[in-house]
Amino acid sequence: MAIQFQQHPGLVVYLTAGDAGLQPKTSKPQGTGADLSATREIALAAIDAGADVIELGVPFSDPLADGPVIQRASERALARGTRLIDVLALAADLRKARPGAGLVIFSYLNPILSYGLARFADAAAAAGVDGVLLTDMIVEEAAEYIAEMKRVNLSPIFLAAPTSPDERLQAIASHSRGFIYAISRTGITGRQQNIASDAAQLVGRIRRWTKLPIAVGFGISNADHVAQVADFADAAVIGSAIVELIEQSTEEQAPGAVARFIKGLRQFHAVQAL
Repeated sequence: MAIQFQQHPGLVVYLTAGDAGLQPKTSKPQGTGADLSATREIALAAIDAGADVIELGVPFSDPLADGPVIQRASERALARGTRLIDVLALAADLRKARPGAGLVIFSYLNPILSYGLARFADAAAAAGVDGVLLTDMIVEEAAEYIAEMKRVNLSPIFLAAPTSPDERLQAIASHSRGFIYAISRTGITGRQQNIASDAAQLVGRIRRWTKLPIAVGFGISNADHVAQVADFADAAVIGSAIVELIEQSTEEQAPGAVARFIKGLRQFHAVQAL
């Protein structure tokens, strides 16, 4: 199904697939795939609490765009043996459990190329994924990737940065499907005190070329940030704040902690909108 934001602002929740925080309940049995049951329960809790889209992050050993919180989550997930094939299996499971939720595979390019681009596109489509976001794929070099996404009817989602020239923003708007991910500031993921004015300016520039929803991410970590994003964009992306919450919870506590956090964001905005 197409990615849809049922409320304003929409909420996109990033999870590092395979991360169960610092206190995993079980170790990986010999000869089997990674245990992603903790991520499954957290994702379901997030959807039920109000998340419109789940970004399933593929853990990667060199996540250059990510800050220390998500870097640590990738290290934990990789230590648990999480592979791309496990993330795809989790996506298929989530699609069956919550047919109406948006599902996006969030990855760096290297794991996808190692798996095989066409093979990945087929597998992601078969799993019921809606879209794919590759953080280090620039639109100028994405012809083959865009063709594969189109072949299997998946939405390619590109990052737009405040430093992107107008020509790149126009190309991103032309080739994106689902939504466009606007980076709130230059740098890496992680908490910030205030939303940079660059974010609103960037969204305004992107809107010149598209009617797609625009989601703002990087540093969005609390209800006040979400309320600020709602003034000029369609959705907010919450990543490091939720990954940090998982890190500070036991495996059993994490789904409830994430659900309460998301409900708090929704309730705060509902009060602000009165």
